[in-house]
Amino acid sequence: MNLKENIREGFKSIKSNLLRTILTASIIAIGITSLVGILTAIDGIRSSIDTSFSSLGANSFDIRRKRPDRTVQDGKEQKKYPLLQKDEVLEFKDRFTEGTTTLHMWVSGTAEIKRLSKKTTPNFSVQGIDENYMLIRNYNIENGRNFTALDIQNGANYVLIGNEVVENLFKNEDPINKKISFYGNTFIVIGVLEKKGGFGGNTNADRTVFLPLKNAIRIADRGWLDYVLTISLRDQTRMEHAIGEATSLMRTIRKDGIGEENSFDISANKTLEEELNEMASYLRIGGFSIGFITLVGASIGLMNIMLVSVTERTREIGIRKAIGATPLKIRLQFLIEAILICIMGGLGGVILGLAIGNVVANLIKAGNFVAPWEWVFMGFIVCLVVGLISGYYPAYKASKLDPIESLRYE
Repeated sequence: MNLKENIREGFKSIKSNLLRTILTASIIAIGITSLVGILTAIDGIRSSIDTSFSSLGANSFDIRRKRPDRTVQDGKEQKKYPLLQKDEVLEFKDRFTEGTTTLHMWVSGTAEIKRLSKKTTPNFSVQGIDENYMLIRNYNIENGRNFTALDIQNGANYVLIGNEVVENLFKNEDPINKKISFYGNTFIVIGVLEKKGGFGGNTNADRTVFLPLKNAIRIADRGWLDYVLTISLRDQTRMEHAIGEATSLMRTIRKDGIGEENSFDISANKTLEEELNEMASYLRIGGFSIGFITLVGASIGLMNIMLVSVTERTREIGIRKAIGATPLKIRLQFLIEAILICIMGGLGGVILGLAIGNVVANLIKAGNFVAPWEWVFMGFIVCLVVGLISGYYPAYKASKLDPIESLRYE
């Protein structure tokens, strides 16, 4: 009996014991569903997290003034470094080509914003930005418009405001083209940002007034202009290379000597993303473990079914041996039956797993359809292994039956 005939006989045996086969395949399907489903949901959520962190700056890094270590060593204070100067940051912005660069600066984090008789608490922020800032930070304008390049170049008396500024000063009014003031300067509101929110209560964008950089420099303390450069990359895999290029260029611009430490700080915005990556890896391990335990139970059930099948078909085995079937052919027949049952269960489990995983991912707005093909492939491999392990002992037992005793079995 060749392989093709063994497969045909396997399907005949499955068809003759359809209910038992369906129940066994269903147990295997549940195991594969839990394996593929959990991992599909995790990959869907992970895809959403990647998108979210891209919008929060996870594919970017900042260059800012170097803050001295507050600790005192050997009775000496740490070296203080000069602030980034305007000509330095502008030269960097012109020369750096590895990504999109935005120049911005904080004016204050304790501003009181006023409009007519209304005013906010003195804990709102004022920030000066350039034409690339909103794009790099992925801040969307909910109402009104963004700054134009001409607004930034001319230092127009326009501002963009966050959601909480609107709630404090405008309530049910449309803030567009209305005036607000702070630090003795009056500005016209031309845009309102979408509510941004944040992790751990960090809602800075919602509590911030954004104005052109020239205006920020004009109203800020001229002795303390704290410029920050943010570089955004399209390809996050080039982060390390881009940071190296930026470090080299800024050292050249700042004239840091050979062997001296950097007179500026570069920080990649990846910490929280890395923590979530680690969490996702633990979830994958957990999902795989749950699926594996379920499959162990399914393999025991399959082995039991195959042993029953061997007992029921003892006379058939005797006839096959009497007409020349070798023990190897008998073992192969029963192994193929076990593998076919596993593949049927595995196929159903993969389809259910992909469906359930994507439903779960989309319930939390994780985005498009996700198919973790490496885990699907792994699921089928696991099915084959389960079929081989569960089917081997029954197949071995069948191949060792005495043909004469088997022919007399009733």
